[in-house]
Amino acid sequence: MQWTSVRHAIYLFSTLSIPKLWNAGKVLFSFYYSRFRGRPVIMGLPFAVSVEPTTACNLGCPECISGLRAFTRQTGSIQSSFFKKVVDSIHETLIYLNFYFQGEPYLHKDLFDMIRYAADKGIYTSTSTNAHFLDDARARKTVESGLSRLIISIDGADQETYSQYRVGGDLNKVLAGTANLIRWKKSLRSHTPFVVFQFLVVRPNEHQVDKVRQMAASMGVDEVWVKTAQVIDYTNDPNRLIPLEQQYSRYKKDKSGQVLPVNAMPDYCWKMWHSQVITWNGLVVPCCFDKDAQHPMGNLNEQSVTEIWESKNYKEFRQDLLKSRKNIDICSNCSEGIKVWQ
Repeated sequence: MQWTSVRHAIYLFSTLSIPKLWNAGKVLFSFYYSRFRGRPVIMGLPFAVSVEPTTACNLGCPECISGLRAFTRQTGSIQSSFFKKVVDSIHETLIYLNFYFQGEPYLHKDLFDMIRYAADKGIYTSTSTNAHFLDDARARKTVESGLSRLIISIDGADQETYSQYRVGGDLNKVLAGTANLIRWKKSLRSHTPFVVFQFLVVRPNEHQVDKVRQMAASMGVDEVWVKTAQVIDYTNDPNRLIPLEQQYSRYKKDKSGQVLPVNAMPDYCWKMWHSQVITWNGLVVPCCFDKDAQHPMGNLNEQSVTEIWESKNYKEFRQDLLKSRKNIDICSNCSEGIKVWQ
């Protein structure tokens, strides 16, 4: 797995260009300069973007707004023509494009076409899936699309454990889909997509972390990410999902017994300077924690990426973040969690 990680890092470097690196440098400088000044300074454009293929999903995971069918915003699927228009406007400075926000990306009929379009423009592409739709034909199309990385959610080493969080899911389909993908990578002699097993640790499955690592190694999966879970109502934890092992939890109890995020949550956020999320219908939201698009920064059907990125809305949001992160609802329960690289 270590060699495949090195080879993939070399592949990522090959997608870079002078304009992309120059833009990333400006973004990095503006982030640290903003922290120093205490007010937002914006230079460059976002070099990491997430696009939402669809809000639809086949599962019913308890902490997922898509799985719970709990959206208050409009639901639907992105138009391929709109997606291509957006990519055309930002591809020269865009390093990373993630085909995921809410929903299951493989439910979008044009997913492979959109991935191919972005890959042909030299953009590093990624998506995340529950792997229930990776039959033989889709597995081959995934490899042929030019997708750089595929993250497969696998939150249990047996069906009973897996289904406690992935409600309605079938672990056998996940494993069969993974096997299909790896077989087609070998058959087509492709180094991509880089295949990741992502294990979201919750109380019912925390005892199976090592088993999933062993499973990944035996199947030829390139890497395992062990990730902590965001619990919406973490003070009460009604679904009893917060792990008992502190190393796998985003939350801890203080001396009084109150449950608090582990993250110190300083008054800044790198994501607000280098990335953004685009919903299926063109809304731009600050990050993936704004699952219901409660903080729209603009609409790409009416404005350009640059206009939104430099807009008054975005500047005020960044300024509020620099003043007090805890006063922003989506930021008060925010932690990137941990990833344990195998």
